[in-house]
Amino acid sequence: MAQAAPAAPGAAQPDLDPLEAGGPKSETVRSSADRTVVTPLAGAGNRAVGAQGKLSTAAPTLALEATATTAHLMELSVLARSEDAELDVTVDWGDGTKTDAQGSASHGYERWDFEHAYALGSYTIKVTVKDTTHGVQAVNEVEFVTAGTEFTPHAPTRLLDTRAGVGAKKAKVAGRSSVALKVAGAAQVPAGVRAVVLNVTVTNTTGPGHISVQSDKGLAETLQTSNVNYLAGQSVPNLVIANVGKDGFVHLFNGGWESVDLLADVTGYFTASEAGGYTALNPTRVLDTRERLGGRVPDYGTIDVAIAGTGRVPKGATAVALNLTVTNPWQSGHLTAYPAGQLAPSTSSVNFAPEQTVANSVIVPVGADGKITVRNGSWMSTDVVIDVVGYYGADSQAAYVPASAPYRALDTRKDKWWSDRKSGPVPARSYLPVYLPHDEDRDPIVGWVLNATVTNTTEVGFLSVAADHNQWSDYKDGTATAPERPVSSALNWTAGATVPNLVQTTIGQGMHVDLWNQGWKSVDMIVDVQGRYQVG
Repeated sequence: MAQAAPAAPGAAQPDLDPLEAGGPKSETVRSSADRTVVTPLAGAGNRAVGAQGKLSTAAPTLALEATATTAHLMELSVLARSEDAELDVTVDWGDGTKTDAQGSASHGYERWDFEHAYALGSYTIKVTVKDTTHGVQAVNEVEFVTAGTEFTPHAPTRLLDTRAGVGAKKAKVAGRSSVALKVAGAAQVPAGVRAVVLNVTVTNTTGPGHISVQSDKGLAETLQTSNVNYLAGQSVPNLVIANVGKDGFVHLFNGGWESVDLLADVTGYFTASEAGGYTALNPTRVLDTRERLGGRVPDYGTIDVAIAGTGRVPKGATAVALNLTVTNPWQSGHLTAYPAGQLAPSTSSVNFAPEQTVANSVIVPVGADGKITVRNGSWMSTDVVIDVVGYYGADSQAAYVPASAPYRALDTRKDKWWSDRKSGPVPARSYLPVYLPHDEDRDPIVGWVLNATVTNTTEVGFLSVAADHNQWSDYKDGTATAPERPVSSALNWTAGATVPNLVQTTIGQGMHVDLWNQGWKSVDMIVDVQGRYQVG
């Protein structure tokens, strides 16, 4: 028999500002009317030429506006200004297809609206309007890039190390300042890259703070979001999927008041081209050394984990998205995840201290044998837990659409005027549904990329994130039933810590994602949306 859902503050409404955030933004490009090129039609004669021997002043001008509405879809608006004339329009989409339409500028203008579906890529859209009344044709073009991108795995490679002068000058990053990191063109990351997967580590810290990674320096220094949080004496890594600026850079901002060293390791990138799509999975455990024969991973030892061709990840998957957790370590160290059959890189995926449980998201290329390797970089053995949350490959259909800038979907420390939910932490052993609305027919989203943060902690605990089967109306009218409690860990915290982590999650049929407080004390939660995976 179904049970009522456990009490959770704000279950009926999203903590999403409908005016300021408004969900994922659409990208729009324009070509103004002054870029119109007008030429006489063949055989037009004197109709196209005025008294001064110039083209008729009645010739139309064209203004174009192209908007990416989903990963593959776009809307094109064509505004033609002309004296009273019959007009024929041809849109050459740049992919080998064309669309024709007719109109009449009886009021001095005519407007056409088109929709077109593209394969991922960059295209030149050419619009030609023929004005047979005045014997001229007008042409304008606009460059368009699909919003959707696909993933190419990259062997873990260090792009930034301020301790050694790699990627930036050899110096700590001062408090309240940023460092620019060139991504496009570095380590064979191509020009035109739209987003990059980085494992960002802050180290040599002498005070508390946070790191924000953005495509623009101003965004990095002003957004109220963080990718890595740290305390004095800590070395903290976190996975970041960061938008890359048009200049090929990302900017890492040190939000603390003391200087720090920063490291960034690339493990993949997204481009507007057919590469590897994404398939989102409910978290599936593929390794728990506490329960396996052979036990813990030995000091400076490795363990191979079968991924592709086992369970829900098919053969041919090129990379896998994981939650990698270290638990019960007896000494400080780090874990490194990398493709099986390759040499271990000089990078870390998770850093830990003695007796600490730490989770981090990682995206790891899969070895030729379908396996990944995890190396224990500690002088003593440790337990390792791995949960698969998705995979990339040529047969996967979802494309990644990055948000133009991260936007806040939840902050339990604040109440909002439009929501029934008031501020307050998530109770112990309870969950909070987060409503992420979208048009399911037009905007088929299969997964979200979130940055989840837990703060105001008073005891150890961990966060789980999972899809919710309830509809929005179920929470509104009190008929929601309890989801099954997950066991996977998205992030772990200790008393007094503020901990963020990247979360890649599926979404329930009611457009809810559940955040589970698996600790025994209440905590505050913050969720920033980084992007989404779409199949349309």
